[in-house]
Amino acid sequence: MADGIGDDMTLSEYEFPTSRLRRRIQSSDRTPLVLIACGSFSPITFLHLRMFEMAADYARFNTQFEVVGAYLSCVGDAYKKTGLVKSEHRVNMCSLAVQQSSWIGVDPWEALHSEYLETAKVLDHFEEEINGVLGGVETPAGKKKCRIALLAGADLIQTMSTPGVWAEADIDYILKNFGAFIVERTGTDIDEALSTLQPWKDNIWVIQQLVQNDISSTKIRLFRRRDMSIRYLVPEPVVQYIEENVLYDEDGAASASGEAGKGKGKAAGESGGVAPK
Repeated sequence: MADGIGDDMTLSEYEFPTSRLRRRIQSSDRTPLVLIACGSFSPITFLHLRMFEMAADYARFNTQFEVVGAYLSCVGDAYKKTGLVKSEHRVNMCSLAVQQSSWIGVDPWEALHSEYLETAKVLDHFEEEINGVLGGVETPAGKKKCRIALLAGADLIQTMSTPGVWAEADIDYILKNFGAFIVERTGTDIDEALSTLQPWKDNIWVIQQLVQNDISSTKIRLFRRRDMSIRYLVPEPVVQYIEENVLYDEDGAASASGEAGKGKGKAAGESGGVAPK
């Protein structure tokens, strides 16, 4: 699968993916923008994907940026977090989720590292690959460097404003040099979260969710453990991948249901409450 990785892929074999990165914009007045979403994506959900589309609309109607590409960057296995399956699986699920997108890609660079990488280092990687190696994008007036920006939910900004969670130097580096597009999320007080980040307010763009969506990876994992349907909450190819690789099934319920439902008309991810044929 495109941008996916296998057990044996190493950093020495890595190549920066550029197939979905636009290399030219038509207006010299606009600044090319590349959105970077860093996270666990265990698993990726429709909300993760909607965040890109919402950010692109926001940039188009409210800023002088022009989106030329976007990337999902999965955290590596060294990041110890509940519910984190192997990075190979998470990168593959992300790749499946964006198969139909013309502009969202998956970069496995972060996931291929055995050590944990801070978000600032990941953003530096994209800055180097896109503006250093590639030299930015073409405009009618010549090449122009892209703005690399973090894309995240409001819960991330909330952690930035919580003392002791992020290093102050990292917050300053990220928000001063890159900036962040932040999508409001249910249960997060965005005004309170932003109150301590005022020095960087001009580099933080807050995007309202016009259609509320509170799907989370945590809820998907919970549904799996309880043998409940996850269809229409994550992309269908991801549902299939989760079923085939028996992911997020710590208590064995989903596996037992999957075996029992084989050959009885139950598709991957469907509710076990539907009467078999």
